[in-house]
Amino acid sequence: MARCARKKSASGIYHIMMRGINRQDIFFDDEDYSHFLRTMKHIKENGSCALYGYCLMDNHIHLLLHEKAETVSVTMQRIGTSYAWWYNKKYDRVGHVFQNRFQSEAVETEAYLLGALRYIHNNPVEANISSIPEEYNWSSCQAYYKGQDFFGLTDFSFILDSLHSNREAAITAFADFMKKDSTDQFMDFEVKVRKSDHDLMREIQNLLHGQPVETLQNLKMDQRNEIIRRVKVLEGVTQRQIARVTGVHQSIIFKI
Repeated sequence: MARCARKKSASGIYHIMMRGINRQDIFFDDEDYSHFLRTMKHIKENGSCALYGYCLMDNHIHLLLHEKAETVSVTMQRIGTSYAWWYNKKYDRVGHVFQNRFQSEAVETEAYLLGALRYIHNNPVEANISSIPEEYNWSSCQAYYKGQDFFGLTDFSFILDSLHSNREAAITAFADFMKKDSTDQFMDFEVKVRKSDHDLMREIQNLLHGQPVETLQNLKMDQRNEIIRRVKVLEGVTQRQIARVTGVHQSIIFKI
């Protein structure tokens, strides 16, 4: 079946999503998140695009990107290829990291641009990772609230200047907008709601027939690995969380 042509944005701005192949996690620790952002910055510095917003989740990515010197398809291919090479080397694996084709929707109006940015920033709240969007470390929300970006990645002035000529007033207006309820619908993958550590611990204890979670570390390797395989497919858990709760090193969990 032929692929549908990607809708061209007259403004050059796109809401972009890409996710891990087979819905697998693409970020396991802070180094992974940071490296992806550094990759974005390196590719962006040659004038290929402007980035108005982003949110990195465990198994997918949201970007609000304005194509410049190259098409959005070329930019996304370069980002995906660069990160995948680094990721495969770090985790001693081969093959695709991202689902082959990223998804996009054209952003044609200022209202839609602001709404999409609010939606992107609220992803961690919807997934029960953060109580408020500005607490999440791996999105552009903090850059808008502070008027500065630690990674030097977000072109926040484009949107803030559209809200008010005074920067402080613009940040206030942005914060007010972020707090408003919205029923707007935007392109997304199904949000994976995070299971709490307490709930995960109870799930593991059930698999261990009521024994403490610490028992897992003392099982024979094949028994331990079978339990971990069953835990890894539970809805709403991450490999980093499994390592934290069980005390089994994340590199072992990754390879099981």
